[in-house]
Amino acid sequence: MILHHEFIRSAKKFGNRIAINDKMRGSEVTFSKALIATIMLANKFSKYSSGLLGIMIPSSAGASLSILGTVFAGKVPVMINYSTGAAENCEYAQQKCGFQTIITSRALLEKIGCRLVKGMVFLEDIMEQITIADKLSAALKSKLPAAMLIKSLPTVEEDDNVTILFTSGSEKDPKAVQLTHRNIGSNLVDINIHFKFTSDDIMLANLPFFHVFGLTVNHWLPLTKGMRMVTYANPLDYRRICEIIREEKCSIMVGTPIFLSGYVRKAQKGDFDSVRLIVAGADKVSDQLRASYSQKLGIELYEGYGATETSPVVSANTPEANKPGSIGKPLPTVQVKIVDHNTGKDLPIGQTGKILVKGDLVMKGYFDDLEETALHIRNGWYDTGDMGMIDADGFIYHKGRLKRFVKIGGEMVSLVRVEKVIESMLPEGVSCCVVEIPDSLKGAKIIAVTTEAVDSKKMLKQMAEELPALFLPKKFVVLDEIPRMGSGKVDFRTTTQMVKQMNN
Repeated sequence: MILHHEFIRSAKKFGNRIAINDKMRGSEVTFSKALIATIMLANKFSKYSSGLLGIMIPSSAGASLSILGTVFAGKVPVMINYSTGAAENCEYAQQKCGFQTIITSRALLEKIGCRLVKGMVFLEDIMEQITIADKLSAALKSKLPAAMLIKSLPTVEEDDNVTILFTSGSEKDPKAVQLTHRNIGSNLVDINIHFKFTSDDIMLANLPFFHVFGLTVNHWLPLTKGMRMVTYANPLDYRRICEIIREEKCSIMVGTPIFLSGYVRKAQKGDFDSVRLIVAGADKVSDQLRASYSQKLGIELYEGYGATETSPVVSANTPEANKPGSIGKPLPTVQVKIVDHNTGKDLPIGQTGKILVKGDLVMKGYFDDLEETALHIRNGWYDTGDMGMIDADGFIYHKGRLKRFVKIGGEMVSLVRVEKVIESMLPEGVSCCVVEIPDSLKGAKIIAVTTEAVDSKKMLKQMAEELPALFLPKKFVVLDEIPRMGSGKVDFRTTTQMVKQMNN
């Protein structure tokens, strides 16, 4: 599948149907108008000499059309995270990938207080420069039959890059992930089969497009399937998101657990009546969160699993095949196996080891980093760095990052397991995470972080009933807020640094 070719076919088929309902701007864009706008932007973007263009725009019609315009121009969009350290992220991307121009928004820079970075071009200025002649020319070109329009664009192969995204950087410096048309295209085919999406579905598109979950599922899926996407750039505006779901009758939504927990807290009766499917990913789903959706909204929360390097979806539970607590079965064309983290040998059903993934969804590689690519992909198998096991029915259970296992007293201790026990004991609305810091005697010690003070003696006594002594935190510390990435994941690197400083 060539993604923008598929969009052209959708635009021809669904013409006057709404493609993008931008709730920030209060505007609606039909598929036909989206195609015309894309052609106009492609003409503007084609003047930039580099084959890469940075895109730093919040989830909106402008963001989707800029991504399409970049790809139509034969260039590759490099998606830049604006949620934290936007200017530094721009410069990091420019230096890492060797490009200069970044398409962004003046309104965004003003809102987040981001300084001007050399190479930035404002979408507002580009739109002002579009003439009547530009509009007429694009409108005429958009009337061409799909095959002729596709032929008029730069030649693209399935194994050409369609985007570059950065890993979260929650543990170390972000890596630049190259995803091709084949990668994302295969994932779209698979998730359409897995979840039985239709063009009548209405997608809530509130995840950032610099995150692969947002780019694939919120952006490319609706545009290539003929769905309506309802964009809203602030996933943390919990009450407004609930209102939008009600107003626009969204049927599909995906999100990270931290966002989804906010929505269920703010939801009022009737807000989610139109929703037929909610899939959570990018982080573990607690039993408490699943129960909240079931009890308050009467909705089953389905958990999935993926990675930036896998375009992203590897597996997911579905209404037809669901085991709460698991991350579901692999998608139709995806192979998953569990191997011993020391020897690399395949492990039998029920044993825990490293999760390896194979299929067309696996990235081309890390940009300009053959060494890291070779470390992560061997014989077509991508080493996720995650630990898990597969049961007799083919469901995968995620046990945490290998880096989130710590050796204490010669035993491998799962920090995720410790977190789950603590979470089950905390009041609703209180967040927690667990980190490890060096210890001169045992090599490492576990520190629990909560957003409200707890009775640590009582907590440890309760935890001792469920966990071995080695798993018990040596200390509880309180942070007003646990640092998070733009996706909502815990920023373990920053959290650990803060805990170390408090421990000195």
